[in-house]
Amino acid sequence: MKHLFGPVNSRRLGLSLGIDLLPPKICNFNCIYCEINKAPQLSCKRGEHVPTATILAEIDGLLEDTARVRDLDVFTITASGEPTLHTGIGTIIRHIKEKTDKPVAILTNGSQLYRKEVRHDLLAADIVIPSLDAARPESFRRVNRPAKCSADLETIIKGIADFSREFAGEVWLEILFVENINDSPEDIAALKMAIGRIKPTKVQLNTVARPPFESFARPLTRMMMEEIKREIEKDYDGPVDILAGSRDNEISDSGKGRKGSLEPVSPDKAEAEIKELLLRRPCTATDIAATMNLGPERASEILQSMEKRGTLSVKIHGGKKYYRMLSGQKTKNE
Repeated sequence: MKHLFGPVNSRRLGLSLGIDLLPPKICNFNCIYCEINKAPQLSCKRGEHVPTATILAEIDGLLEDTARVRDLDVFTITASGEPTLHTGIGTIIRHIKEKTDKPVAILTNGSQLYRKEVRHDLLAADIVIPSLDAARPESFRRVNRPAKCSADLETIIKGIADFSREFAGEVWLEILFVENINDSPEDIAALKMAIGRIKPTKVQLNTVARPPFESFARPLTRMMMEEIKREIEKDYDGPVDILAGSRDNEISDSGKGRKGSLEPVSPDKAEAEIKELLLRRPCTATDIAATMNLGPERASEILQSMEKRGTLSVKIHGGKKYYRMLSGQKTKNE
């Protein structure tokens, strides 16, 4: 499948089946920490960038595999870009909800929630995870590098707050910190005020955990993340989670493979699935072993073989070896 990937063992969502609405990197932000190693096609225009019918057909095909669907915890709608730029996102959410009882989560940069039609599209979801990396305009421009057509920061914050009031599900506000970019005391104070306006179900703190688009985007230490957490908790009585800045920041929390009764991925399918995953994010061998339910030795063997054939590139980040697809490589779906 070209637009569905996984299941992936997600630390915060469980066993997640990903739905990628925008394989070309179409986005209204050019974030310095982005895991996709190429500049986006900057756009603020909503459109059916991939035919909605194509994505629905892939979802229906997956749902026929009852054994695979049974153990899923969630369908996660994301994109190699900003998913709310796809005008079919509401139709896709409602289709999943009509066909299955599995919850639907949305990962978004939150920048389009000022649009009434976008807020309406997302109302059928169960969990919406908008990002707000900065609440000061100068820091917003430095970390997210919005397109000229993008809404101003105040409009974006108000849009997230409006959606939070209207939405019957859970809003998990994610904030990703980059050292010396959006982590000053003034930044934290402004973010606390924005959190007070948005009133999310929970706040999730993140930092640069995988090789970023820009090499100067550096992570905060665990100690720094803990200090920010304590500061936010002074004025926010909901849960504040730290997603990164610790050793367990992997696709799988504990190195376990796919949970439940899911069978290990067969060797003939493993490489194709690895390619699909690495097109969307860099991964370690541990990530791959956990996601594909391969033994660590088998995962390393496949990755090393792909590396020798020139399929993958390798980068050391945070003392870990990350693999990603080389630019221009194609998968079996292309």
